[in-house]
Amino acid sequence: MGSIAERITELENELRNTKYNKATESHIGELKAKIARLRREMMKPKGTGSGGGFDIKKSGDSSVVFVGFPSVGKSTLLNQLTNAQSEVAAYEFTTLTVIPGILNYKGARIQMLDVPGVIQGAAQGRGRGREVLSVARNCDLLLLMLDVFQAKTQLEIIFKELEQIGIRPNQEPPNVVITLKQRGGIIVNSTVKLTRISEKTIEKILNVYGTHNADVVLRDDVNDDQLIDVVVGNRRYIPALVTLNKCDLVDRKFAEGVRKNLGVPSVEISADKGTGLDELKEAVYSRLRFIRLYMKPRFGEADMKEPMILREGATVADVCDRIHRNARSEFRHAFVWGKSAKFPGQKVGIDHVLQDGDIVNIVKR
Repeated sequence: MGSIAERITELENELRNTKYNKATESHIGELKAKIARLRREMMKPKGTGSGGGFDIKKSGDSSVVFVGFPSVGKSTLLNQLTNAQSEVAAYEFTTLTVIPGILNYKGARIQMLDVPGVIQGAAQGRGRGREVLSVARNCDLLLLMLDVFQAKTQLEIIFKELEQIGIRPNQEPPNVVITLKQRGGIIVNSTVKLTRISEKTIEKILNVYGTHNADVVLRDDVNDDQLIDVVVGNRRYIPALVTLNKCDLVDRKFAEGVRKNLGVPSVEISADKGTGLDELKEAVYSRLRFIRLYMKPRFGEADMKEPMILREGATVADVCDRIHRNARSEFRHAFVWGKSAKFPGQKVGIDHVLQDGDIVNIVKR
C-alpha cells in the first residue's frame, strides 16, 4: 500500500510539473491514466470478508446519502426530515455508523442515510472514509451538506474525495464505446469534432491499461479524464444536491455571496432551526426524478390515492418487478392511459416507457 501511495505521489508531482501544450498533451494523459490505475489498485480490499464496511439494507423508493464534514449538521437534519434518531452533539465524529431514516413526501418513501463525516484523505481511508464513500457509491442522490462559513473549501475537498473513489456528481457517462479486437492497433472514429483529446493521447491511455488493439467510437467531445473513466469502467454517475447549513447565523447578503462563490445551485437551510426544509424536500424530490403511476385492475377504477413511485425512464417491466417477483414472467401485455400512450387505453409491451401520471393495467398470461 505504501509503495503504491509513493508511486502515486511521484506521478502527481510529475503531472504538476509538466506544462500543458501540444507536445506534452499525450504524456499528461498517460500520467493521469497511470495515476487512475494505481488508485484503483489501492482501493481493492485486502484479504477476504467484508473488511468492516457498513451493512446497509436499502428500502423505500430511492436512497439519499448525506455527505459532509463532521459537525456540519447532518444528524440534526436527518432528525428534522425523518423518523430517525441520530445522535447529535457539538463535537466531531458523533455518528460512527450509518443511521437510516425515511422521508415521506408526495407519496414517495425516500430513504435518507446519515453517515460519518467525510474528511480530507477519506478516499485513502482516513476516518473510515473509504467505507463512508462506498455507501455513497450505491445511493440515488448525494446530499452534499456544507457549513455556510466554510462552504467553498468543504465542497472542493468533498468533490476531490468523491472523484478519487470513482464518483462523478452531476455528470453524465461519456458516450464512448471501446471494442477490443485481436489485431489492427487502435482505430479511432468520432461523430463529433475532437477538440479536447488527440488520437495519440487516446492510444497512450489505452496502452497503460494493456489495450493495444481496439476500435474506439466517440460520440462526445471528451477529455482525457473522461476517457480514463470509460476505460476504468467502475465509475458511478450520481446526481448531487448542495445544501448550505447554518444560514440562520448569516444575513442575506452573506449567503448570496457564498452561493455565487460556489458556482453551483444550492438550498439554504438551518437544520437546527428547521428553516428551509420545505424547499429542501421539494429539491430532493425533483432531483430524484420520480414519476407517479396509478394501477388499474381489469374491471374497476384506478387507485388514484396510492401511486406507485418509480424513477423517470421506468418501463412496464419495472412495474412488474415492483408488483411481484414473478410478474414479469407471467406478463402478457398492458393497457396504458396518460402521457406515454398514443391514445387512451393503448395496448403496450413490457418495454414501453411510462411517464408521470400514467394509469397502468397489467394483464397476465
